[in-house]
Amino acid sequence: MTRKKVKLAYITNDSTRKATYKKRIKGLKNKMRELSTLCGIDTFAIMYNPYKSQPEITKVAEQLKKHCKENWENE
Repeated sequence: MTRKKVKLAYITNDSTRKATYKKRIKGLKNKMRELSTLCGIDTFAIMYNPYKSQPEITKVAEQLKKHCKENWENE
């Protein structure tokens, strides 16, 4: 089964555009976390947000270490 061809177009509705942006960023961070876990590497991304003046910098390895440490201490 093949996927349908996606028509790329600017999203004119402001709230829909922001919601779509947040979903895509969430998906990207999830893929970074998966890549970091599967390959045992540090992943790093700089994401420019059209709604903020400063870029968001994400380093997944530090978040994973913090999460693992918290879970380890809770057991």
